[in-house]
Amino acid sequence: MPQFVLRGGGYHAEITEAGAALRVLRHGSRDLVADWPEGGPVPHYSGTLLAPWPNRVARGRYTFAGEPLEVPVNEPERGHALHGLVAFAPWELVEVPAGDGDRAFVRLAHTIEPTPGYPFRLALQVRYAVGPDGLTTTLTAENVGDGPAPYGCGPHPWLIADAGQEATWRLGLPAERVLRTDEVLIPTTLEPVAGTTYDFRTPRPLGDTSLDEAFTGLAADADGLARVAVTGPAGGVEISWDPQVLPWVQVCTGSGFGQRGLAVEPMTCPPDAFNSGTDVIVLAPGDKHEAAWTITAR
Repeated sequence: MPQFVLRGGGYHAEITEAGAALRVLRHGSRDLVADWPEGGPVPHYSGTLLAPWPNRVARGRYTFAGEPLEVPVNEPERGHALHGLVAFAPWELVEVPAGDGDRAFVRLAHTIEPTPGYPFRLALQVRYAVGPDGLTTTLTAENVGDGPAPYGCGPHPWLIADAGQEATWRLGLPAERVLRTDEVLIPTTLEPVAGTTYDFRTPRPLGDTSLDEAFTGLAADADGLARVAVTGPAGGVEISWDPQVLPWVQVCTGSGFGQRGLAVEPMTCPPDAFNSGTDVIVLAPGDKHEAAWTITAR
C-alpha cells in the first residue's frame, strides 16, 4: 500500500494512497492515533476520510429531490450504509510531499463518480500538513456534476492519549447535547447531556463508560475552535475544528470490540442525516465545501 511520509515541527505522519488515510501520527516517540500495518487491513475505519456522508444511512435508503435512492449496505450486522464511499477508494497524488524541516504537506484527490445509489459527481481533494501546531487535514469537495448533490463529511481518527489503559484517560468534550439512538444506532431523540453519563464538559476519566454517540451544541474557545482532548498520566492529544463547519462529533470507545483508542469524529451532519435532512449540505453545480481539523499533542 503506497504511502507518503510527512515530518515537521516534531511530528511524523504517514498517509496512505488507498483511502488517503492517516495510518500513523506521532509526536516525538509518542503515538497520537492508533496505527495499523503498512499493508493493511484498516481496522474499524482507522484514520479514514468519510464522504459523501459520515456515519450511517439507515438501511442504505434515502430520498433526494423526490427520488428514492439506495446505496450498498456495508454494515450487515445492523443493515446500514456506513461512512460514505471513499474510505477505501484509490486517491491520486496531485501535490508531492514537500517541506522545509519545520513543516511538510501532501495533497491527494479522488472523484466520486455517479452510481445508481449516489448519482452525483464530486471532486474531492485532501491536504495533510504537519507543523509545530500538529497535523491539519483540509478536505474540499466540489460538485462537478450537472445537478445538486447531498453531501456530508468527517474524519475517523482513533486518538491515543498515552500508553496506559483507556479507563484512566480523561475526556474533555464541550458538547451540550447528545443524540440518543435505538438498538441499531439510528437516531431517536436529541437530549441535554447535563446530569447524564454523557456530560464531559468538565474533563473526567472515561472509567467504564461505553460511548458510540453523536454530540452537538459544541462550545468554541476564544479562537473559535471546538476542542476535544484526551489526556492520560503520561500525555495527551487534542483534536480541534470550527464548529460552524463541523457542528457534530461522534465519540466511540473501542474497548468493547478490541480497538485501541478513542474515536473522535467531527462531522458536518449527524447519523442518518440523508433521511432526517439535519445539517445536510446541498452542493449546487460548481459549489465547493471545505472542512478542516487539527490533531495536536498535549
